[in-house]
Amino acid sequence: MSGSQAADSTAVALDAWLNGPLGRRLLATERREVEAALENVFGAQFVQLGHWGPRDTFLPLARMPRRALVAEPGAAGDFVSHASSLALLSQSVDAVLLPHTLEYEPDAHEVLREVERVLVGEGHVLILGFEPLSSWAVRHRLTSAGYPAGLTHLWSRGRLRDWLRLLGFDIVATRRFVHVPPLEAIADGALARGLERIGARCDGRLGNVYLLKAKKRVYTLTPIRPRRRVARALTPAIQSP
Repeated sequence: MSGSQAADSTAVALDAWLNGPLGRRLLATERREVEAALENVFGAQFVQLGHWGPRDTFLPLARMPRRALVAEPGAAGDFVSHASSLALLSQSVDAVLLPHTLEYEPDAHEVLREVERVLVGEGHVLILGFEPLSSWAVRHRLTSAGYPAGLTHLWSRGRLRDWLRLLGFDIVATRRFVHVPPLEAIADGALARGLERIGARCDGRLGNVYLLKAKKRVYTLTPIRPRRRVARALTPAIQSP
């Protein structure tokens, strides 16, 4: 199977899973969290980097006139571009959403470098990811094809915070949510609703999924005024009579 065929197969399997009971619950919860995180984010251009569910899952939440889904080859999007080498102008985007994108990329740090490049000063990046120490992470490690389909890496919030700070970002907020274990059989039942209520009382400390929000720092240059040189007074030589 060629690389493009494998990408197509992964995209089809992922879409099928996201359309199932557990995938729908995950997307609905993530949508609410992203909507809250975007309440105070404004600008002209919003980019979702990476295919994750239907196109209208996250894009309509941005209060910006221009919104686009940038997808990898083989996935549905407004245009195609590799996440580690974006076909976007530098400092042209006001906010970027990475919905589990880093977990599918071979070089997550390079993707964040590209995000920093295309963001304007004080632009925002929102990252969705699965907690490496969670029941979802356990199922991912026990599933040969990845769980969800095609997922290859899990990144801790601590690692992402370190990378973002090195790239010149300030961490604005992090949240954990989704307390249901990765079992389709209980995704829509009373047990799932009870687990979510218990998780909410714990302030999300046991959530399986996180959202990290960061802002690109702006460095202001303070002009240094040159020191004024005081000219020495020239005293004419005194000649002896």
